[in-house]
Amino acid sequence: MHGSSALLIELGIVLAALATLGALARRFGYSPVPLYLLAGLALGPGGIAPVPAAGAFVTTGASIGVILLLLTLGLEFTVGEFTASARRHVPSACVDFALNAAPGAVAGWLLGLGWIGALAMGGITWVSSSGIVARLLEDLRRLANRETPAVLSVLVLEDVAMAAFLPLLAVLAAGGAWWQAALSVAAAVGALSLAFAATHRLGGPLARIVDTDDPELLLLRVLSLTLLVAGITELMQASAAVGAFLVGLALTGQVADRTRRVVAPLRDLFAAVFFLAIGLAINPRDIVPVLPAVLALAAVTAATKVVTGWYAAARDGAARRGRLRAGTVLIARGEFSLVIASLLATAQPGQLSAFAAAYVIVLAVVGPLATRLADRVPAPRPAAATRAESGGRASG
Repeated sequence: MHGSSALLIELGIVLAALATLGALARRFGYSPVPLYLLAGLALGPGGIAPVPAAGAFVTTGASIGVILLLLTLGLEFTVGEFTASARRHVPSACVDFALNAAPGAVAGWLLGLGWIGALAMGGITWVSSSGIVARLLEDLRRLANRETPAVLSVLVLEDVAMAAFLPLLAVLAAGGAWWQAALSVAAAVGALSLAFAATHRLGGPLARIVDTDDPELLLLRVLSLTLLVAGITELMQASAAVGAFLVGLALTGQVADRTRRVVAPLRDLFAAVFFLAIGLAINPRDIVPVLPAVLALAAVTAATKVVTGWYAAARDGAARRGRLRAGTVLIARGEFSLVIASLLATAQPGQLSAFAAAYVIVLAVVGPLATRLADRVPAPRPAAATRAESGGRASG
């Protein structure tokens, strides 16, 4: 089949599958994310209906999807609001690291991956998926919830930490010296600090530059600015998602409202492609041999993420159900875990990649289901009502 014809036919099949699965999920009131991930498994290498011609498009579309998801999250807050929340949640980030990196590091040591492999495993179990969490918050209409700023603070602080962790791991995995790793980390942290400072100082001018009543021009301006900033951020060894989030923070007021409306359809399309891409990157045959160990580690680190979210939401005064929602929404791991595994693919071919792939797909499916079920947990009854009811029974 001709290359362009194969691409068009496979993309048509992929989009039809996503549309069908999305409609099915909406019919039962669930997030379509787990279904998109499983569809990726079915359509990827080793699946029941591989789509090799669509692979390059899906890979590129996935990068755009996570960027648009984080852009729209940033639009929900101002720089001042987020900065205050992030500062308040530095202790939450420390709890997050301690609870979630340690199980992975121990598992890496038990699996005989060496100290660099153990370091990588710690990163794989530590960082939640910004893309999956962003979509869940949107699907479940939780952007205005009391616990959401705490969730976003933990996510972005994780992504900021990845700006230091990924260069460090890359240099060590390549056999570099400690001073080379230190220089790489310093360059990435410096670049990210400059990006935050620029967002704080240039937010007003940026909003005026992109502002227009024409939806088409607004979309083109915002999209070009977001992709440029995300690309430059990634070039500086930081996360492209953080760059997109910073652009969203810089746009406020009516500009942010109009941007949300024009970006939403494009975000939904590429977000679906992003979730599909996670599944496409995983061969189902690689999952089976490591599944027992993966399920054990997934159970432990799902619980530690719930504790992390509970602690962070409690710092913002969220109620018990809000704390549970915050914890369950952070369970999903995704893009960063796969990137970390890819950094060691040459040094440890097959071992870490298969484990990370299985781990990501398990928690990327379990996380959305768990956070959906968290809404069904009965809210605690107010103490005053309980006392009144008890008094009524006693008097009766």
